[in-house]
Amino acid sequence: MLDGSYRDAMTSPPDWELVDAALERTFPFPNFVDALAFANRVGELAETQNHHPELTVSWGAVKVRWSTHTAGGVTDLDVAMAERCAALV
Repeated sequence: MLDGSYRDAMTSPPDWELVDAALERTFPFPNFVDALAFANRVGELAETQNHHPELTVSWGAVKVRWSTHTAGGVTDLDVAMAERCAALV
């Protein structure tokens, strides 16, 4: 279980899962163009905080994973970024 500045599954934002020490969520879209546009919005958000997620873009879906590599897991910043990311849909 995560401790200290780390978050655990009980405090994950709604619709996000704790998977392999990262907050993960797959966002569905009706087509590739909309999925790619969302991924670009997430990228712009990431640049504002200099904190970048792992993104997987496919037809009709974008998987987003937030973690802090230097901390070895999920921190308060990852939780905040996940919440902000979800607001971009």
